[in-house]
Amino acid sequence: MPTTTPKYSILVVDDSQDTLEILERNLISCGYHVFTARAVSEATRMLEKVPIDLVITDYMMPQVSGIDLIQYVRDNYRHTEIMMITGYPSIGGAVEAVQLGAADYLKKPFTEEELFASVEKALKHLRERRAVYDAGDTDKPGTYGIIGRSIVIKDIFSVIEKAASTSANVLITGESGTGKELVARAIHYHGQNAAYPFVPVNCGGIPEGLLESELFGHVKGSFTGAVRSRTGFFEAANHGTIFLDEISETSLSMQVRLLRVLQDKVFCMVGDTKSRKADVRIIAATNKNLRNHIGLGAFREDLFFRLSVLNIKVPPLRERDDDILLLVKDFASRYSKEMRRSPVEFSSNALRIMKSYAWPGNVRELENMVQRLMVMHDSDIIDAPDLPSYMRDDLYHKANLQRTLEEVEIEHIRNVLASVGGNKSQAAKILGIDRKTLREKLK
Repeated sequence: MPTTTPKYSILVVDDSQDTLEILERNLISCGYHVFTARAVSEATRMLEKVPIDLVITDYMMPQVSGIDLIQYVRDNYRHTEIMMITGYPSIGGAVEAVQLGAADYLKKPFTEEELFASVEKALKHLRERRAVYDAGDTDKPGTYGIIGRSIVIKDIFSVIEKAASTSANVLITGESGTGKELVARAIHYHGQNAAYPFVPVNCGGIPEGLLESELFGHVKGSFTGAVRSRTGFFEAANHGTIFLDEISETSLSMQVRLLRVLQDKVFCMVGDTKSRKADVRIIAATNKNLRNHIGLGAFREDLFFRLSVLNIKVPPLRERDDDILLLVKDFASRYSKEMRRSPVEFSSNALRIMKSYAWPGNVRELENMVQRLMVMHDSDIIDAPDLPSYMRDDLYHKANLQRTLEEVEIEHIRNVLASVGGNKSQAAKILGIDRKTLREKLK
């Protein structure tokens, strides 16, 4: 029997309770941390909650098969390995499992030695894949000026590298506060035109009547108040990059003008008939679903396809909770220097609450909160009570939602009894049940 030093987490999925118990017992004896599920639906919920290194799945299961689970894991979990077991062996099934990404295929019945050998083979594949993925990582938690070591952020780094090596237009999507402009700057400053300007434009912050003039410039006398000619953002970004943030806020008429720039690489200043060359890379960003806007007739489909030659989706902070502690440390260090105060530390309880919070405002909200805490508290340690009450309440309600209905009922009965000094008749009246029912529940 092998001895296992690393505490790998293994999820066993099989509709047979006997098989689950045997596999669980054997794997635990080797030092693995084992979870079990009797259906694919249960397994997917487990994968969302717990980091799993290896999934061992049965082939034939009711409703959803092990083949479907292999496909799901491969599509969603880069650092999780898979192996399949089955009592209905076939060449076709084995080939399909391996083609979809299973590291091994084990036929029932199998010996303990065969199981352990197959598991070790799968975990070896996992270690090799992780080593390849982590190759080139440095000790610094930040790349391209973006702080993070989570898998989703590493994926972003990979896409930035590819985008920086081309001049193709890029559409960056993601919720407000996720750092879309940081991604755009990273693409520009690591590309071949990094020596030329990067010009950010907030399309939603410029009135519609002025946006055309701001983007393309205007000639003297072209409209009331145009007392002199003025260069627009496109000309200012010549040979460089223009970043059109909140592109979804532009009108359909403005979208037509932008489409011409993308198609013909030329534009006209307001009030001028002479075309000017637009030697500019366009990176656009939005926190809206542009496909929904297209369906509503609020955004041009042809412009969408022109903008999204490359598409980068920046994940919300709640999907990269592994990065929260790194971000807190970075922000605290930065503001300590700015405020010329001693370094601030966050207690383990404070960090636990921050990691569990949903962060609807994403990285921007986290940064603002760290800055506010450092301004309002002179102590060198920020503890849980120093955090805003809504963050602590969020954790409390989240914990409450994990309780069963029976647990909630028991707590409520106890609280009602305590409030009436143990008077069962009065408690039963408040609860809306008779004394007999209350007695049964108290048992």
